[in-house]
Amino acid sequence: MNPTDRFHKIDKDFRNPYARDRDRIIHSGSFRKLEYKTQVFLNHEGDFFRTRLTHSIEVSQIARSITSQLGLNESLGEAIALAHDLGHTPFGHVGGDTLDECLKADGFKNGFEHNFQSFRVVSGLEKRYKAFDGLNLTFATLEGILKHSYPYKKSFFPSIIHEQFNLDAHPSFEAMVVDRADEIAYISHDIDDGVNSGLISFEDLKQSELALEILDKVAAEGVGEENDEMFRYRFSSHLINHLVYSLLEYSAPKLKDAAILTPIGFDAALETKIKKLKKLLFEKMYHHKNIVRKMYAGKQAIKGLYSGLMDEQNMLPEFYYLQLDKRSKHRVIADYIASMSDRYALNFYNEMYGKI
Repeated sequence: MNPTDRFHKIDKDFRNPYARDRDRIIHSGSFRKLEYKTQVFLNHEGDFFRTRLTHSIEVSQIARSITSQLGLNESLGEAIALAHDLGHTPFGHVGGDTLDECLKADGFKNGFEHNFQSFRVVSGLEKRYKAFDGLNLTFATLEGILKHSYPYKKSFFPSIIHEQFNLDAHPSFEAMVVDRADEIAYISHDIDDGVNSGLISFEDLKQSELALEILDKVAAEGVGEENDEMFRYRFSSHLINHLVYSLLEYSAPKLKDAAILTPIGFDAALETKIKKLKKLLFEKMYHHKNIVRKMYAGKQAIKGLYSGLMDEQNMLPEFYYLQLDKRSKHRVIADYIASMSDRYALNFYNEMYGKI
């Protein structure tokens, strides 16, 4: 038999629906732009810092591991994870918060919210088909993108979204997994980036019971000093493994009880430890003056871009300019700003107003 004959028997599209969703997300323009969007540190500050793209990949990897071990749909979890941050603006959460403030100040009570924006990206803003807008994703993936973060019901979602996706109901277990995988990923890699940049130290982290437990595990390996790259790597590895295994141990038996609506999580003691560690990161790192200064510059850039584009719509690219006759000017401009990378937003702002 000709070795190639067996390929002729393969269906035209051999992927399952959620694997197809995943591939469409990966090949979207919005996914590629995540490479140049801030996680904590501005993209241009160093090649070793995480971006929205590397974060999404790490969340996807953790979600795949968890879903496969719990007998859930791995491809669905992967698709939701890869798409969960597509709606983020440049400059991290401060960019989204600033765009939200700009819209609300102009009377748009729904403002801007990145989870809903992620849904809008894959369901309408991406253009890949002549006959319709969006990426043509499955209902389960769209629902997971909308409802992957708690609380699932958001008051600012349009009524049609409430009707179509029943926001009073809990999301799929895969979406719940992505919510927790997101948390595991950003805690571990923010610590890695924070220690690497000198914004926080392992000495600071010893104030956290959870971090102290992980530090003891790393120290027992004898891998070197706390400021060594290997030490940081082993800390991240142990932290991720500890949280993933703890989640699996807690969640696996809960999935067997149909009466438990939210079975994915950690036991109460670990939940408390995680909250205290996150509080420490907010105090020591996210509110560090070096981060605050950079984010303040980003905030001014978002305000300036919004104001300038509202004043002169002819600066919009043709794709967005042509939408002004069909949709609100405010929303078109917000969509354009949200689509920008950090670097593009700063360059555009500097072109408008001069260097900041």
